[in-house]
Amino acid sequence: MSSSYAMKLKAMRKAEKLTQAAMSSVTGVGLSTIKNYETQGVEIGLSVIERVLSAQVFQKYTLWLMTDKTAPEAGQIAPAIAHIGQEKIISNR
Repeated sequence: MSSSYAMKLKAMRKAEKLTQAAMSSVTGVGLSTIKNYETQGVEIGLSVIERVLSAQVFQKYTLWLMTDKTAPEAGQIAPAIAHIGQEKIISNR
């Protein structure tokens, strides 16, 4: 896993206005683990990603976290602070 996962998980946490401690409580991921990947660049294992994405508050970011894509029509978005830019939306009208 790359450090971009760490940046993305931090963006998700901040978008939900959670502290590191609150994210730990919501996901069951240890506070020291969260601090390590956010500040030390420690690689994130798949088990951590699975635990984060199993928390309902973060499920809407699954597609973006894994593929850098969004599907708003399916409830899959990017955090507002992710700076990925606005996707072109074409109306069917």
